[in-house]
Amino acid sequence: MADRIYNVLFLCTGNSARSILAESILRKDGGEHFRAFSAGSHPKGRVNPFALKVLESFDYPTDGFRSKSWEEFTGPDAPVMDFVFTVCDDAAGETCPVWPGQPMTAHWGIPDPAAVEGSDIQKEAAFVTAFRYLKTRIEVFTALPLKSLDTIALGTKLREIGQSEGATFPRPSAA
Repeated sequence: MADRIYNVLFLCTGNSARSILAESILRKDGGEHFRAFSAGSHPKGRVNPFALKVLESFDYPTDGFRSKSWEEFTGPDAPVMDFVFTVCDDAAGETCPVWPGQPMTAHWGIPDPAAVEGSDIQKEAAFVTAFRYLKTRIEVFTALPLKSLDTIALGTKLREIGQSEGATFPRPSAA
C-alpha cells in the first residue's frame, strides 16, 4: 500500500517571501510524502526576487511560483489540505477562510525578510536567515511520525515547531 501524501499550505499576507520559501523547501525536502502550496491573504502579485535568489543559491526549486490569494484554496476544485501553517504574524491574526477537510493548523512565524532595509547584502542575509529557520521547522515536521500521533499530540508538536529559534508571535488584535 502506498504511503499517504499530505497537502500542506503555507500562508503569509503577501505570498511573496516566507510562504514561497517554505513551499519550495517542502517541495524538495518533503519527498514523496508531502505536496506543498503557498498563498496570501493580500498577495503582492509577484514573488520577491531575493526569495528566488536564495532558493537558487541553495539549489531549491524556483519554477512556477507566483503570488496568489488563499481564496484559490477554498473552492470545490481546490486540493484538500491536511496542514495549514501561517508563517507571518499578520496572516496569523487575520480571519482565515474555512478550509475544506478541517486541516491541522499552527503558527510558524518568523521575521519578514522583505521588511529589511539596507544594502542588497543585508536584504539577502535576511532571506538566508528566514530560509534556515523555515528549513529547520520543515525538517522537524517531515520527521514526525504522522501516522502514529493522535490529533492532540500532533497539534502540540506542530505548535512546538512554531516556537523554535527565530519565532515571532502574532500581536493580539484590538477589541
